[in-house]
Amino acid sequence: MLATLWRFYAFSLFFTLVCLGLGAWYGWSATGTITGTLSLLWIIVVLSVLEISLSFDNAVVNASVLKEMDEVWQRRFLTWGIAFAVFGMRVVFPLAIVAIAAGLGPLETINLSLNQPDEYERIVSSAHVGIAGFGGAFLAMVGLKFFFDLDKEVHWIAVIERNLAKFAALPAAEIALLLLVMWGISNLLEPDEALTFLVAGILGLVTFIAVEGINTILEMKEEAHRLQGAVVRSGLGGFLYLNVLDASFSFDGVIGAFALSNNMVVIALGLSIGAMFVRSMTIHLVRKGTLAAYRFLEHGAFWAIIVLGAIMLVSAKFHIPETITGLIGAILIGLSFWWSVRYNRRHPVEADGPAA
Repeated sequence: MLATLWRFYAFSLFFTLVCLGLGAWYGWSATGTITGTLSLLWIIVVLSVLEISLSFDNAVVNASVLKEMDEVWQRRFLTWGIAFAVFGMRVVFPLAIVAIAAGLGPLETINLSLNQPDEYERIVSSAHVGIAGFGGAFLAMVGLKFFFDLDKEVHWIAVIERNLAKFAALPAAEIALLLLVMWGISNLLEPDEALTFLVAGILGLVTFIAVEGINTILEMKEEAHRLQGAVVRSGLGGFLYLNVLDASFSFDGVIGAFALSNNMVVIALGLSIGAMFVRSMTIHLVRKGTLAAYRFLEHGAFWAIIVLGAIMLVSAKFHIPETITGLIGAILIGLSFWWSVRYNRRHPVEADGPAA
């Protein structure tokens, strides 16, 4: 057991030590006191735990896509993709928001984040409505697409999932549902915010459709060049899909981090540790075949995604603590895991054979 955990999580543990070392150096340089340094380190640890708790469903969904990809593209996502997740979303993304919103250059934005953290936090937080619209719409579509599927035969919450699968016969039913929800929430906002929310939400929807479209185009190539196309489709399409998905998952963690600190360095270090552990969890799930062994685990993750998407959309009007978001996701995944274990005990032959 320990050997398995070490195999998958050794690099994340090493990365954690490096980040904590950098945090200690930065804390001492900034405060010059042991108490101040320990305080910064504690915030980094809390941020990393928060990110991990919010992103376990991300790891499960990543694994569900990665298992269909060839090993070359798996490695590319787990190397290039994690670099984008750690550096791009946890560092560059907040800086880009401030640069665009305040009309500043890259160096001026970095200077603002380091020397005027309160103003930096204010500008990032002011973009929350647009972020909530885009990220919430994209995540909601990811979750709904999983359940609005005519070919779906395995159901966890059967009374709901069977009916959603039936509605899949109605073209674009999930899109209509999402647009109605967005329209309803926009009516609760001020006119300017409502416009921002709707435009951002529509862009999130269009982004999802565009990524799905790329997958469809590559799938058509597979029909013409079956051997070569299968690799291309599962590789490039999945790579793009996973990176957009990971970015959407990151929005709430980046924005929520300001509840604990408005220091860019502290936030980047804490969230990066969490992102690295999500990578390790993804590899663990893929290599050990956990999704195949636990029948309903994937369902729990996608329900958690729908809930997260809904919370992000609603957060445009109402503040919802990140603790609640992480707790709901953990409960849904925990219940799906327990339900899977119970199913395996009742159907030992199926559990030992190929997953249904």
